[in-house]
Parts: sequence; structure tokens; C-alpha cells
Amino acid sequence: MEGNLNQMLLMWGIVIFFSVFLKKLSVRMGLPMLLAFLFLGIVFGSDGVFKIPFENYSLAENICSFGLIFIMFSGGFGTSWKEAKHISKEAMVLSTLGVVLTAVAVGLFCMLAFNLSFSWGLLLGSVIGSTDAASVFSILRSRKLNLKDRTASLLEFESGSNDPMSYMMTLISMLMIQGDLSFGQMLGMLFAQVFWGLSVGFVVALLTQYLMRKVDVSGDGFDFVFVLGSAVTAYSLSSVLGGNSYLSVYLTGIILGNGKIKEKKEMVSFFDGLTGLMQLVIFFLLGLLSKPSELPHVAFQGLIIFFSLPLLPDLFPYSCL
Repeated sequence: MEGNLNQMLLMWGIVIFFSVFLKKLSVRMGLPMLLAFLFLGIVFGSDGVFKIPFENYSLAENICSFGLIFIMFSGGFGTSWKEAKHISKEAMVLSTLGVVLTAVAVGLFCMLAFNLSFSWGLLLGSVIGSTDAASVFSILRSRKLNLKDRTASLLEFESGSNDPMSYMMTLISMLMIQGDLSFGQMLGMLFAQVFWGLSVGFVVALLTQYLMRKVDVSGDGFDFVFVLGSAVTAYSLSSVLGGNSYLSVYLTGIILGNGKIKEKKEMVSFFDGLTGLMQLVIFFLLGLLSKPSELPHVAFQGLIIFFSLPLLPDLFPYSCL
């Protein structure tokens, strides 16, 4: 047991060591850093150079879910509500109607192009219908793109708030495949996802602000730990109540990040570093799970969908793609 733990720690130490140099190399080559982490995982994976066998999808899901807590919280914590409030309506349209239209459009395309049933096509469209918050935050903030008309704030806000609808569309498509879809259940789950997601995030953020004003938690990094605890609390409480956990975490981050907190600048730097580490872990695991040797079997269909995606906004103007 101890030997396996030491081997795992050694592997992660080597991965982090390589990632520092890989980040510099990706910047010089103009490649996204997350793509470099994904490639590193492939190199270590069963089809790569080191041929590490890893097929524990349950463990990978738990680790990625844990990492996304801090990625979403950091994204909200660094979002300026002063800028975001001007595009909040547009962002909500993109993160709801845009996800639905994108999922339906991809589902119809797959049904026509590959002779799939609409329910299976809708499942595929639901999975890829929402923008990835980790990638959006990483690209926009690392490259400091000067986008016009508050486009950067719009993209960040949309990517952080589209999970409830994407989750619901995925669930709906799975229920359609199983033939067990109730319209009432669908509306109830959607309401619970949004209601509890927003409510828990709002309450936890206000409670955290109140406790930080009344109780002196500063010094020796305990204020950092306290804020991290609020993110974990928002995630877990929302999950227990049936809400969207990532929406709660993101809202908690927005409220705390735009409030009066001691050592906020230091916290931003801390969360940036933590987010970078979590992104490394997540995309490395995705690369570790992937098997490039199996890609030729689905490459043609995948490329067809990939090249068709830019055409979807012409048909559906509110598509979040």
C-alpha cells in the first residue's frame, strides 16, 4: 500500500515538473496550455510512451469534480460584476436557450448524417453543447485578450452558468433513450437545479461575508482556508438539496470576489495558482484515460461533427458555439 502511494506521488511529482516546462513551450508555440496537459496525459497513458494502465473512470470523475469546484469558484471570484452585469441578460440567453438549440441542432445533424436516433444524437449534442469553463477562464485570463464590447465578460459569465441546462439536456436525452421521460419530472429537476443552485450559492456567500466580518480569521492563511471551505460547502450543500453544485460555487465566488475581503489580491493569486494545478490534473487525467489507438474508428464521424459546428450558429443565432 505504501509502495503504491509512493509510486503515485512520484508520478505526480514528475508530471508537475514536466508541466512547468511544457507550459513555457506551449506559450512559445502558441498552443493552449490545457491541450499541452492533455497531450502529456496521452504520453503517460496506455498508448503512450510510459504505458500506464488507467481505466478507473469513477476515480477520475471524483477527482475532476473536486478540481472543478475550485476552477468554478476561482472563475467567479475573479469576475467583475461591474462589467458582467451589463451582459447578464445576453449571457443567460446563451447559457439556456443557446445550449438547448445547440444540443437539438447537433442531434438533428447526427440523425441525418449518421442515421442515429434523435435521442442518441441529442445526447451527443448535450455533452458538447456547453462551453468548458476551465478552458474559457484559462485562455481569456492567461492571454489577456482585449475583446471588444465586453465579449470576454460575456464568455466567462456564460461558460460559468451553462452547466444546469447542459446537465438537464444530458439527463433528458438519457431518459429518452431509456423510454422513461416525464415532462413533469423534467420541469421539476430543472427548477430544482436552478433554484437550489442559486439559493445555496447566495446564502453561503452572504454567510461567509458575515462570519468574516464578525470573526477574525486573518493570519497564517486561515482566511484562505475559510474561503475555500465556503466553496466546498456551497458545492456539497447544493448537491444534497438537488441543485446544480457548480452554479452554486460560481455564484459564491462572484459574490465574495466582488465584496470587501481582506487580502483579496493575495487570494486572487492563490486561486490562480490553485486553478492552474486543478486544470493540470483534470486534463492530464483525460489524456491518461484516452486511447489514441481507438480514435481511427470514430475519427471520421468526429471530424464531420467538428467541421459542421461552425455552421450551426447560422441556423440558430443563439447557439453558444
